[in-house]
Amino acid sequence: MAHEMSGAPVSGILVVGGGISGITTALEAAEVGHEVFIVEKNPYLGGRVAQLYKYFPKLCPPACGLEINFQRIKKNRNVKYFTLTEVEKISGAPGNYDVTLKETPGYVNSNCTCCGKCAEACDVEIPNEFNFGMDKTKAAYLPHEMAFPQRYVLHPSILGTSAAQKCKDACQYNAIDLDMKPKTFTLKVASIVWATGWNPYDAKKIDNLSFGKVKNVITNIMMERLAAPNGPTKGKIVRPSDGKAVQNIAFVQCAGSRDENHLPFCSYICCLASLKQTTYIREANPKSKATIFYIDLRTPGRYEKFYKKVKADTNVSFVKGKVAKIEEDASTGDVLVTVEDTLAGKKLHEKFDMVVLAAGMEPSTSAVKVPGNAKYDENNFVISGEILSTGCVRKPCDVMSSGQTATGAALKAIQMLGRR
Repeated sequence: MAHEMSGAPVSGILVVGGGISGITTALEAAEVGHEVFIVEKNPYLGGRVAQLYKYFPKLCPPACGLEINFQRIKKNRNVKYFTLTEVEKISGAPGNYDVTLKETPGYVNSNCTCCGKCAEACDVEIPNEFNFGMDKTKAAYLPHEMAFPQRYVLHPSILGTSAAQKCKDACQYNAIDLDMKPKTFTLKVASIVWATGWNPYDAKKIDNLSFGKVKNVITNIMMERLAAPNGPTKGKIVRPSDGKAVQNIAFVQCAGSRDENHLPFCSYICCLASLKQTTYIREANPKSKATIFYIDLRTPGRYEKFYKKVKADTNVSFVKGKVAKIEEDASTGDVLVTVEDTLAGKKLHEKFDMVVLAAGMEPSTSAVKVPGNAKYDENNFVISGEILSTGCVRKPCDVMSSGQTATGAALKAIQMLGRR
């Protein structure tokens, strides 16, 4: 299929990033009649939201909201999307951009029916990126059960091996194409919205919190996958080291955030994420206990009711104090936490089955900059200029706020369509 569109009228909107803010931006513009292109580097749309177990404060699963948006995309001819695709170059100005895109092969074409025969035939396993490496998946895989588009992917590591050939031989629909090559193509668009989202801050950089050193210390986004029914443990909240059911858990706030040595800003969602995750463990095990170690708690507006609801649970404790050290009890695998309780004026040494670090939210542009004329603040968030921005690449925000910024970005993108 030829993707060269440089001769087309300059009227389209390019949305880079297929997470909730990117999808919302695209649909808001498309549903009032404008042509929109979504570019997503992953083999599926949905972004970080697809990896969550539940939203706060209503604690409903994100799958329903994503499914509604996927149906809207399917029904709208104004929306075209490219997965496994990234922006290589941007030239031009508002009203007249030339964008060079590179599509990475997934080695499975549109004939795929998701029958799963390729995965059954594949005898190679790889770390499951969707579950942050907490389990493994076949090298022929559906990214996750709600993936959109519903299409398997072959990991490039098996190309040229017998495993790849077994996958091809098992497919009765001729969907496996081992000769796929990367493709470069261009789009001509009038406006660009950057919606590439966020990455969890690398908790290994925070020496005193011992992530990667103490086996039963995980991050908040890992906790989401651990609690999810389609996660690595099918929703059982157990310790990574030995599979023991978690009875006593701790949440460490501001893991990297509000720290001039790491992320100097507040990541906004971390407090609420930890409050939400205490409900996961409490619902899974009524006898369980949870402790939240915090500096300050941020639960603005309507979220204050959610905080009060969690705080009313007598099995949830709150300790104001910055965690100084995390260690491991070598004999039991338990996690030892040292913290100064600033309200009680004493140092605590507590033991837990598992500790969850509320790792900060870092804009994706901290690692990969916009290949065009973009403006950034001092923390690498994209400030809307000629290239617009939305969602967590613009500022730390929750799903609701991402939708609000997306609506604003769509309006600004539409306003640029008349420029020349």
